[in-house]
Amino acid sequence: MASLIVQALSNAVQIIDLSQPLYSGMPTSPNHPEFRLSYLRRHGDMVRADGGSAANEMIVTGGHVGTHVDALAHVSQDGMVYGNVPVSDCFQNGKFVTHGIDQMQPVVTRGIFLDIAALKGVHILPGGYAITADDLQAACDQIGATPNPGDAVIIRSGWGKHFAVDARTYIGHDSGVPGVDESAGKWLAERKISVTGSDTTAYEHIAAGKGHSVLPVHRILLVDAGIHIIEHMHLEDAHAAKLTEFMFILAPLKILGATGSPARPLAVI
Repeated sequence: MASLIVQALSNAVQIIDLSQPLYSGMPTSPNHPEFRLSYLRRHGDMVRADGGSAANEMIVTGGHVGTHVDALAHVSQDGMVYGNVPVSDCFQNGKFVTHGIDQMQPVVTRGIFLDIAALKGVHILPGGYAITADDLQAACDQIGATPNPGDAVIIRSGWGKHFAVDARTYIGHDSGVPGVDESAGKWLAERKISVTGSDTTAYEHIAAGKGHSVLPVHRILLVDAGIHIIEHMHLEDAHAAKLTEFMFILAPLKILGATGSPARPLAVI
C-alpha cells in the first residue's frame, strides 16, 4: 500500500526547484566571500582491500552566498535587532545566542508567486527598477491571490537570467538591480508574511552606481517585521510553469549563531 501511495504522489505532484547551483566562480555580493569547493580525496588516492574507494571535498562559503535565507541577526538598526532587542543582548561570547539562523524553523506554507517582469510585459526588468507596492498589488490582482499571515511571497524580476551568463551584469554595480522598494517592503510587512525572496543579489531595489550603500527594505522586513529574506533564487522554471499559488518548503542549515544559511527552497504543486 505504501508503494502505491508514493507512486500516486509522484504522478500528481510537481516539484520546482527555486535555488541556483553552488559552484566556484558563481556571482556573489561584493560584501560576501566567494564560494570554493576543493576535493581533499579523489578516487584512487586510497583504495580499500576490496577495491572500494571514496572521494570527498572541503567547501568554503559564506552564509549569504548563492541561494540563501537571512537570519534575523543579519541586520540591526541603531544597535537593535528584531523585537527591539539590543545587539549586545543577543551577541555574547563571540556568537549570536538568539536571532541566529538556528532559531529559524523550517517553513512549510502557502506560497504566492508574483511575476513582476511578466506583469510589465518584459523578460527582465531593467537595472535599478523599483518594484513598488502598486506593482505587488497589481500582480496579486492579476492572479487572484492575496498574501495571508504566514505565507511566503516570491517575487520574480527576471534578473536571475544573468546569474550563470554574466556575473558582472548580475551584480549590477553600474546598472543597478531591480528589486522591492520601501513601499513594497511595507506592503509585505503589513500582510505579516513569514518569508519573501527574489532572483537578485540583494532582494531590494539597488539604484545605478549606488551599490549596497543603504538597504532600507532589509530593515523593514528583518528588523521591524521579523520576516526572513531569500536572495539569489532561480525563478525561471517557476515562470515557465506559470506558477501562481503553491506549497512552499524551505529549511535552512542549523548552524548555531549564523546570520544566514544556504537553502534550497521548493515549490510543490
